[in-house]
Amino acid sequence: MVFHIETERLILRELRLTDLDGMFELDSDPEVHKYLGNKPVKTKAESQKILQSVLNQYEERGIGRWAEIEKVSGEFIGWSGIRLNTEYNMNGYAKYYDVGYRFIKRYWGKGYATESGRAAVNYAFNTLNLSELYATTEINNQASHKALLKIGLSYIEDFYFEAEDLQLRWYNIKNEN
Repeated sequence: MVFHIETERLILRELRLTDLDGMFELDSDPEVHKYLGNKPVKTKAESQKILQSVLNQYEERGIGRWAEIEKVSGEFIGWSGIRLNTEYNMNGYAKYYDVGYRFIKRYWGKGYATESGRAAVNYAFNTLNLSELYATTEINNQASHKALLKIGLSYIEDFYFEAEDLQLRWYNIKNEN
């Protein structure tokens, strides 16, 4: 899969095996995983499995998370984008498209979640012609909550996700086109 979207400050492209170091930096940080069940990876082999899973999603589903590259530095700063979830039954949904993002800590607070999230919603509705998107955040993750609202999603309800023992918030946006 070759994928490329540019926003004002970001390049969104397909994840590649060469993103392994960035993925490891991202997912090995306990603070990044504070609202994700507190299970940071401990080895690059674990990050390699995550990366390979996304590459498989590209092949099997035609969509998966995208690498985020900061234009000014050329650095891998995290991932974002659309994913077809089939792994989890989330709040009663077993197959749905969701929008999400995750950033290396030094890139927090710069508005990148909002910027990339808006590009992802636009792509979902105007390129993929999806009728709706969903998202989740951990109930105490206020930064992610605010970003999802800024990109146009509506908060629906709180729910308990038993598989990961997490209290989550559920969001939705419908394609009005």
